[in-house]
Amino acid sequence: MDWIKQTADGVELSIRAAPRASKNAVQGVLGDALKIRLQAPPVEGQANEALLDFLADELDVPPRTLRLISGETGRNKRVFIAGAKAEVVRNKLIK
Repeated sequence: MDWIKQTADGVELSIRAAPRASKNAVQGVLGDALKIRLQAPPVEGQANEALLDFLADELDVPPRTLRLISGETGRNKRVFIAGAKAEVVRNKLIK
């Protein structure tokens, strides 16, 4: 299984979050997930908010187009990006 999936309405990402990192950054593909390091702690949704903000900035899309599908309390997360194309998202996140 790949970490990115095109759907009729947008793109779904499988993400492995690593909170409390020294900086926000895409670390690379880890198995079937994209590993993203986040400065925010995994407390009261701070890491989830930081993840969505980071992705919106990296992809240059409005934050309202991103939604956490699953993984609210764990490191393995699924994020949906409305109206996105998988190839564009892949190219912006994997440099």
